[in-house]
Amino acid sequence: MSDFIRRLRQWVVGSPRLPESFTGTLETDERVLAVATTRNGGAVVATRFGLWLPEVSGSRRVGWHLISKASWKDNGLTVVEAESAGSAGEAELLTDLPPRRYLLSQPGRVPEAVHKRVNSSISSRHHRELPGGGAWFVQRRVPGRDGILLQVRLDPGTDRAVAIDIATEVAAKLAQAKPPAE
Repeated sequence: MSDFIRRLRQWVVGSPRLPESFTGTLETDERVLAVATTRNGGAVVATRFGLWLPEVSGSRRVGWHLISKASWKDNGLTVVEAESAGSAGEAELLTDLPPRRYLLSQPGRVPEAVHKRVNSSISSRHHRELPGGGAWFVQRRVPGRDGILLQVRLDPGTDRAVAIDIATEVAAKLAQAKPPAE
């Protein structure tokens, strides 16, 4: 999208203006919901597809479905991102990365937008006790994709083989329960 069209769209729709420190490339239909500048000059940008975070190598987007937890305290946004740890049938196994904290000079609507988007991506969640621990089974919407994704996050010490078997079975049952595509 050209810079002129982006500015015109922001003016018409009222989207927040991206700071010069933002180095990402938004998709054509990626609407900006909220923008904040970090104390060291980076940009945190919430869009309909995810949360753009400042990195040494430039801005990087984390999809809402890959944010396990986000919290706001003392002008800091703490984000726990998840990454894929394999699959179990149609289910995606996740592992949490260490929390990252972003100190925001002016948070604006970013904390509210992050809270709303992370929670609205979750269709359902259930914790199940398993040998050695347990696992969270979370159904999430992925912006830009149809359907629901089943994600499974194992607690520390959980028997991975048992969890994979159960996740595969749950994903198969969910697939059978889906209404046929029109």
